[in-house]
Amino acid sequence: MPGESRGGFAAIGADPDDAEQRIQEWAQGFADKARRYQEMQAETEQLRLTAASPDGRIKVTVRADGSVTDLEFTDKVRTMAPSELAAQILSTMHRAQSDIASRVGETMSAHLGDEDPQTRSMMLDNLRERFPEQPEDQEPEQPETPSKWQLPADEETPKPPPAPPAAGPTPPAAPPKRPRFEDEDDFGPDFDPLRD
Repeated sequence: MPGESRGGFAAIGADPDDAEQRIQEWAQGFADKARRYQEMQAETEQLRLTAASPDGRIKVTVRADGSVTDLEFTDKVRTMAPSELAAQILSTMHRAQSDIASRVGETMSAHLGDEDPQTRSMMLDNLRERFPEQPEDQEPEQPETPSKWQLPADEETPKPPPAPPAAGPTPPAAPPKRPRFEDEDDFGPDFDPLRD
């Protein structure tokens, strides 16, 4: 019916000034959305999450992408077996990474509100899959078999081999022999390449 307001593109053609206003509002909406996403991205890139091992010997800091930015040890790690140290580092790193999805979700909510729930859900599901939540009180699993750096518990520390018997002075080593080449005999003992 004439004079009835219709949405969409039909409404744009009704009044040129109104159409221009709607296009400007639409463009401004995209610009505002882009700015919010850029602010969210910048804040997300600055996120750092830190976790410490249960005994406090190890501290790991990660970025929102899960990469390690800092790894700190106390002097107490010197007494740890290498396999135990490795297990504690990985466990602590996973604990730091497990909070990534919730922190990114908080950042997204602060900048985007309820906007774009599908994009948010997809991003956060991906982060949760990559960095699953870790129980707080979970101790790292200790390997059942000793590492190649550990001696089995039933063996004692090996004794060094006995010193060789004292002997007189050792004769000097023979000088290394120069390799012979196939065409070496072609020139003779008096050959000098710099002489005419």
